[in-house]
Amino acid sequence: MDEAAVIAEPAEALPPAGAPRRIAYRHRLPTRIWHWVNALVVFVMLMSGLMIFNAHPRLYWGAYGANFDHSWLHFTGRPMPGWATIPSTYNLAAARRWHLAFAWPLVVGLVLFLLTSFINRHAQRDLAPRANEVRPRHVWHDIVQHARLRFPRGEAALNYNILQKLSYVAVIFVLLPLMILTGLTMSPAVDAAWPWLLDLFQGRQSARSIHFLCAMALLAFIIVHLVMVVLAGPINEVRSMITGRFRIPPERAPR
Repeated sequence: MDEAAVIAEPAEALPPAGAPRRIAYRHRLPTRIWHWVNALVVFVMLMSGLMIFNAHPRLYWGAYGANFDHSWLHFTGRPMPGWATIPSTYNLAAARRWHLAFAWPLVVGLVLFLLTSFINRHAQRDLAPRANEVRPRHVWHDIVQHARLRFPRGEAALNYNILQKLSYVAVIFVLLPLMILTGLTMSPAVDAAWPWLLDLFQGRQSARSIHFLCAMALLAFIIVHLVMVVLAGPINEVRSMITGRFRIPPERAPR
């Protein structure tokens, strides 16, 4: 991924035939730091956000929304169990404090990551899809290969495939900015300073609905991401995100 400088292992350290034989530098330090900080921040914000949602488990479109208004999503009681929320017992004030406290690392971390990624060209080199990769035939091929659990091997394993690129671009450049902007739109103080946010999202209640949908999309991404890490080899994948070094899986033997 980032500066895949392959490091040859000493002959006496070579693993048996069929095992990975090389190590590559896969993730730069800024990417690794942002990944782990964001992992903590996003989980706290999701769980505290679910407690906030428990306070009024209804969603509306437009500028207004209250108990007797028409809602497009409506739960009765407190739909989110305590094990999925922060705090685990009903406490709206504490949930808001958790949510707002961790919003700052989310915003600052995203801005620093974007600046660093464009400066060191990680975004242009590793994340931007190429013209041949977005062709329907190529995308469908990657979907079929993932469905068969046939992940890239050899040098191909060092680069993001098109499904990874599209999902990472969607999260980094669409979901997270949308969550930040809609979160700001729900603040009366911010609305007073930046009333254009209300016009952009067609009202505070619409912003709340978009905020919730983006959070659920981010949760779905996290679940799929964790499943793919487990299927691709969790020790190698997690180690590469801690140390930056990735053991390259060997090419498949020809049939």
